[in-house]
Amino acid sequence: MARKKMAILGAGGRDFHNFNTLFRDNPDYEVIAFVFTQIPRQAGRRYPPELAGGMYPEGIPIVDISELKDLVQYHGVEEVLLAFSDLTYQKAMEMESAILSYGAHVQLASPSKTMLVSSKPVVAICGVRTGVGKSTVTRYAVRVLSEIGVKAVVIRHPMAYGDLLAKNVLHFKTPADVLGNDSLTIEERGEYLTLVESGAETYAGVDYARVLERAERTADVVIWDGGNNDVSFIRPDLYVTVADATRPGEEVGSYPGELNVLLANVVVINKSRAASRANAKKIADNISSINPAARVVRASMSLEVDKPSLIKGRRVLVVEDGPTVTHGGRPYSAAYMAAKRFSAKSMVDPRRYAQGSIKDLYRSYPWMGRVLPAVGYDEQQTKDLVETARIVPCDSIVYDIITGLGDRLSEIKPVVRVSYHLEEEKGEPLKSLLRAFYRSHG
Repeated sequence: MARKKMAILGAGGRDFHNFNTLFRDNPDYEVIAFVFTQIPRQAGRRYPPELAGGMYPEGIPIVDISELKDLVQYHGVEEVLLAFSDLTYQKAMEMESAILSYGAHVQLASPSKTMLVSSKPVVAICGVRTGVGKSTVTRYAVRVLSEIGVKAVVIRHPMAYGDLLAKNVLHFKTPADVLGNDSLTIEERGEYLTLVESGAETYAGVDYARVLERAERTADVVIWDGGNNDVSFIRPDLYVTVADATRPGEEVGSYPGELNVLLANVVVINKSRAASRANAKKIADNISSINPAARVVRASMSLEVDKPSLIKGRRVLVVEDGPTVTHGGRPYSAAYMAAKRFSAKSMVDPRRYAQGSIKDLYRSYPWMGRVLPAVGYDEQQTKDLVETARIVPCDSIVYDIITGLGDRLSEIKPVVRVSYHLEEEKGEPLKSLLRAFYRSHG
């Protein structure tokens, strides 16, 4: 019997994991290509044969989404697996409709079929959309467990760019481990650095069976940090989903955001102080309507600014986390709010000064406000980003800590670092739930 030809459509995370768990050694399917969108400048690589397995001695090509129609109509692809971690339902159905018009079937993989089983207790922390403050909850969970003598090791959702074989298993214990790894993109650097600076030993990579095996050697508890808002790769004992109080409706209007709510034991409505009571109530009502068993808790993100004097009365350039203001759909985030709170004279609009690939991003994501997105998926894009920052006429640069750009930006202008931590509502129910979880599973 001929193997069914498939393409996997994603962005370098869920797509590789679904292949590894469902199709790598599956004699019924031949994966013709990984098809990338959302993350720019990734086509032209190959998923290496060392990771693809014996059925793919030459590896698997990674191509741009613009080639998908030809793969279906001229190369015999019969099925396309959607493997994303951040789509509105509108965008998801647009993609499905396009694929169906090409003549292929569309598939989604059940999370239960792709979750790895750990020998250690597992807390999964996932999100409704990119930018909800999920990593803030991850850092909080690590601290809560550490206070009772429990070593929580974080397994972070993949950011599988560049040399995949070299990044098959990544391990970071100190900031030096992150800063000394020249293969990391700006996004990877910022995410990993923020975690290890908070005391979280962190693993990530490409083949998560191997990543999990390494993490289990030293962990009392494994914490899954779901990247954008992906469903957990590891079967959890406690499933925590984070929603954003300033964006009501996305908890039931995005994929896999709503799926994360359906799977959750606990939903944290984050940024509660920044939103109206009506918004928070709408989110709570939506959660109750689809998952009445989930415990709902409220929390806020407290901003911390290291040098507010460099904001007040100054012309500032605001640099935000790239994924949050691109495919995450936010016009701005924490650095912008800090600049506003501490009375910047003006926030200089970087769009008119954008260089190269940064100019393309503003066209692709027109909702971005007067902020510079911290992206750098290859060397040229990083150069474009730094050069854009260099020529913006400002007095200082206000940047989100998660960008990991402090050292590079400080060479251009005085910098202000904006960080944040989670503050629970009265009674700290999430802290109590985490401690009770360990008492019952540890």
